[in-house]
Amino acid sequence: MKRRLAWVAALPIVALALGFAWFVASATGAPDTLAHADGIVVLTGGADRVRTGLRLLAEGWAPRLLVSGVGRAADYRTLAKLDHARPGLSSRVTLDHQARNTAGNARETAAWVKANDFKSLIVVTAFYHEPRALAEFSRAMPHIRFHPYPVHPPFLHPWWHARAAWRLLAVEYVKYLAVVSGIAPLLRLD
Repeated sequence: MKRRLAWVAALPIVALALGFAWFVASATGAPDTLAHADGIVVLTGGADRVRTGLRLLAEGWAPRLLVSGVGRAADYRTLAKLDHARPGLSSRVTLDHQARNTAGNARETAAWVKANDFKSLIVVTAFYHEPRALAEFSRAMPHIRFHPYPVHPPFLHPWWHARAAWRLLAVEYVKYLAVVSGIAPLLRLD
């Protein structure tokens, strides 16, 4: 009897560990083959993300780009300096100054998608943030086709050797669980 109770008590821990293994595999795996889309959205949090979004726009992967969650003082010229982006792209870039967290990114992106009648999006964010961002986006825009494009910040390279990366993945996993379980609004996650 005690052995059964111990096994039952261990089940949630085993489930969490298996879930974390799945989360790490999905977050760190290679992205799907990039496909053309109606728009690109970049979730701020690192210069590499913005650089990547501007590059994808310049390469023609989508005709429009939304940079969600930029600082109030930021403008296109400030962002373009990050990667010497072509000035001609500015008319195709929208800056969202409202979003302060991932749920806010999803709300602001949903409004942009609706205003532009988009059906597909390339989502650019850090590899560890991509699963949670996609969960938030899927909830806010259930009829949109998403193409994840994870960015690997250089300070976490190689990620499996960086203690900071494991810590980040563990925190993101907990946040991801909160989002998919629906309790994230109660916890006021970033």
